[in-house]
Amino acid sequence: MNDENKSKSSKVKVMYVRGEEASSSRSSGNPRTGKGGRSADRKAPTDRRSSSSPRRDEASSRRNDSSSHRNDSPWRTVSKRPTEQTASTQVSGEEEGLTAKSYIDPEQLRRQRQEETRVYGENACQALFQSRPEAIVRAWFVQSVTPRFRETLRWLAANRKAYHVVDDSELAKAAGTEHHGGVCFIIKKQAGLDVAAWLSQAAEQDCVVALENVGNPHNLGAIMRSCAHFGAKAILVNDANLLESGAAVRTAEGGAEHVRAVTAPSFLQGLDAFRRAGYSIVTTSSHEGQPLASTTFPAKTVFVLGQEGEGLHEDTLRQGDISLSIGGTGNIESLNVSVAAGILLGEWWRQQKA
Repeated sequence: MNDENKSKSSKVKVMYVRGEEASSSRSSGNPRTGKGGRSADRKAPTDRRSSSSPRRDEASSRRNDSSSHRNDSPWRTVSKRPTEQTASTQVSGEEEGLTAKSYIDPEQLRRQRQEETRVYGENACQALFQSRPEAIVRAWFVQSVTPRFRETLRWLAANRKAYHVVDDSELAKAAGTEHHGGVCFIIKKQAGLDVAAWLSQAAEQDCVVALENVGNPHNLGAIMRSCAHFGAKAILVNDANLLESGAAVRTAEGGAEHVRAVTAPSFLQGLDAFRRAGYSIVTTSSHEGQPLASTTFPAKTVFVLGQEGEGLHEDTLRQGDISLSIGGTGNIESLNVSVAAGILLGEWWRQQKA
């Protein structure tokens, strides 16, 4: 060994260069210490574990058994492959008021559409919360209306009801319209009452509006608003869902919470049930009938109104006990159905209070 390779401390500096065998395998261990090798001629350290750890073997066996049981369990959760998820029914946020796509079982979706509906508009949602908060399933708000819904927000949080504070575009998706008024609820529908159930609880003074083929939600909402104002608590319709559309409830401005939908197997059967219960059936016409100003209404009255274009069917007109017309200048053929309903209800209210 040359002197020039010695250091001042008389120790030799040794330089190592990794060879091909060392770089391709770690079997030779640490080249400096000679430790850590994995050569086959070294005694395997697992002999002691394999001979002295029966508990570990038993635990491992239990884990394997448990794993096999889980795989055989009929309750295990199985993730769907992406192709299956694509083929599955998916509902977008625009359809169901959600902000992201989610898998919904088709049968569950059908039931939800039958049982739930949207309500939007500040006055409509405030009235609904005061009347039946338990019907609320989920809610959306824009930031600007939240101060006026503090009580609602506290109730939703306390009762673990989901609510979201979103921007205007997200709320438009949830409500299905840009005319949402800053708030939207998804609620459980309030089922209509059968005519017999209504008659069993009707008051001595009772005014009912019967609508034949009136389906415009804005007209329906305006009629509900007039009913609530003048004390008419029931509307006879063929389909109770008509009175629970978002547009109708918003137009009612809270009046929908004071009116119940009443249904019967058919419209004429519903009128007949009211007549047999002592109600007077009042039909209207723009061409004939006694003047409204000279008509006295009984305490129990049913006002029958039809769509503007065709009016009431002949069979319905024959059901009337009283036929009247609302006088005017004659410059137009007829009034809007919601306006006519408001005039009739106002006169009934005036007479009963007088």
